[in-house]
Amino acid sequence: MRSRKKTEKKDDSQRELIIALNELEEKRHIDKEKIMEAIEESMSKACQKDFGQNAVVDASMDRLTGQITVYLKKTVVEEVEDDSTEITLEDARMINADYELGDVVNIVVTPKNFGRIAAQQARNVIVQKIKEAERESLKARFEEFRKTIITGEVERISNNNIYVKIDDRTETVLLEKEQVPGEVFHVKDRIKLYVVDIKDTKKDPKIIVSRTHRDLVKKLFEAVVSEIFDGIVEIKSIAREAGSRTKIAVYSNDPNVDAVGACVGRNGERVNEIVNELQGEKIDIIEWDEDRAVLIKNALSPSEVCSVSISEDGKSARVVVPDDQLSLAIGKEGQNARLAAKLTSFKIDIKSVSQAEELEDLIDFDDDPDRYEDDFDNYDDPDAYEDDPDAYEDDPDQTDDDYDWEKEDVDPDPGMDEEN
Repeated sequence: MRSRKKTEKKDDSQRELIIALNELEEKRHIDKEKIMEAIEESMSKACQKDFGQNAVVDASMDRLTGQITVYLKKTVVEEVEDDSTEITLEDARMINADYELGDVVNIVVTPKNFGRIAAQQARNVIVQKIKEAERESLKARFEEFRKTIITGEVERISNNNIYVKIDDRTETVLLEKEQVPGEVFHVKDRIKLYVVDIKDTKKDPKIIVSRTHRDLVKKLFEAVVSEIFDGIVEIKSIAREAGSRTKIAVYSNDPNVDAVGACVGRNGERVNEIVNELQGEKIDIIEWDEDRAVLIKNALSPSEVCSVSISEDGKSARVVVPDDQLSLAIGKEGQNARLAAKLTSFKIDIKSVSQAEELEDLIDFDDDPDRYEDDFDNYDDPDAYEDDPDAYEDDPDQTDDDYDWEKEDVDPDPGMDEEN
């Protein structure tokens, strides 16, 4: 009677296990077969120590009842040398008369107290598989955020790091180095963050976010300017000194759409919305041009430009500006020239007309056919010059050390943050 009760209790436990696995598969989308295979592997390892290091132990779970049986696998041989892995033909045929030499015999070795051991092992495996499944699910959900803007709520601030709650299950940290100097946030503030990457860790995947990344500006424009979202207007290049100023070069694929005007919006409402989100960061929007000299001229806005000459190697440019525009072209602490260089991927040397004349810098370019100069007071034909768009594609790895500066009027800061 007692034995029957134990059997019934064991059967109930096995049925409960199958029910639990079915619910996991249905509600959490965790593959039941993978859990069963993991339980079998776990049970095999648990029983291995009872039969020796060389023994081949195999646990098998019935897919319908949940019953687990442990087998010891032995090869049929004429003479046994290792009792843990071999069995004589005579002994094998006592189990099944059809066995021949070389066959593998499955000997049932399920321990008497196996029900308790199996239940514990199954429980541990299920818990581990649930954690792994949740982790994979979390990672897949986070991957949708990569290279996008997410909005969260400031939960707390500790050691100058801002902890942001994205939703009920997700939190990220805006590290101090990814914060814009001068920006201030308080608990409960809503904050927009650019997702730079999803980092896979041993515990849980982490969302790496930034407020300084230049693509934050790009994604804000995509969200605000419908023409960019629809592909009518393209953002060709961005140069940013977070918290201070950004230059953005845009191009229209529709001759009837003004790229700069679309980004600025009526009465500046579109660009002002982005400026407000960036807490006052100035934004210069210029028109992209396939002519490198025109692009450099536009990039130095708001300064006027008299002429631009491109070097033979196509990597640097000499720019001449009116005497009263030199400081404006260079900008405060060299910022305007620095951003123009990053925007165009050119080394830019700026001189005033007087400086150029003194240095006899306005040479006769007819004597050097490998260089050209645009005189913007008499600029008629942009197609007259050689075009090499690859020479000025935006290079995110280029740093300030790559650029030439006019040191007579400005001492640029070589420690400026690099592009993210």
